[in-house]
Amino acid sequence: MSERDVRETIEWGVATRSRRGEAMNGDLGVVTVLPEGLLVAAIDGLGHGDEAARAAREAGEVVRERASEQLVPLIERCHDALRTTRGAVIGLAFMSHLRRTMTWLGVGNVEGLMLSADPSELQPKGYLALGSGVLGHELPRMRIATFDVRPGDVLILATDGIEAAFADSVDISGSAQDISERILAVHWKPIDDALVLAVRYVGVHP
Repeated sequence: MSERDVRETIEWGVATRSRRGEAMNGDLGVVTVLPEGLLVAAIDGLGHGDEAARAAREAGEVVRERASEQLVPLIERCHDALRTTRGAVIGLAFMSHLRRTMTWLGVGNVEGLMLSADPSELQPKGYLALGSGVLGHELPRMRIATFDVRPGDVLILATDGIEAAFADSVDISGSAQDISERILAVHWKPIDDALVLAVRYVGVHP
């Protein structure tokens, strides 16, 4: 399936901002189109500046190069690649347009929400379960979860440069890019790098 075909069933948007006074951003979003769907990662290199950015890039390269692997082995490869860096935390998710599911897992303090398009569902369909650790230094036991998705459902990943309060009330109107930019504009903490990644399952057209 081509990227154009995937965009007909899944759309995404990424918004980032560097820590005030810093030229380099230690937070990185990775989006990779696969024949079965979309793999996304929100990566936060520890701290800020050049070394944080290097750690995020190292993890991002592994995610891109090994995107077809299962999520747990992919996290383990990132862990091995980051041993000589200051480390990073990550939220990793795969949205399948074929199975109409989203599977995710995380290491460290990356926020993740799965939101229903149904306005009668007032609570998120799920929160990303995080293992306490740092890629490159301490790999926790990971908890993987899978959700069914329906047209309009939205996945959001955010690094800790975004106030956790963003999850209390999320407006999922507009495009996935609109969602990412709204959250960043309202909830960015200027003392840290920040990233918001949003993915919407549009649905398969007959």
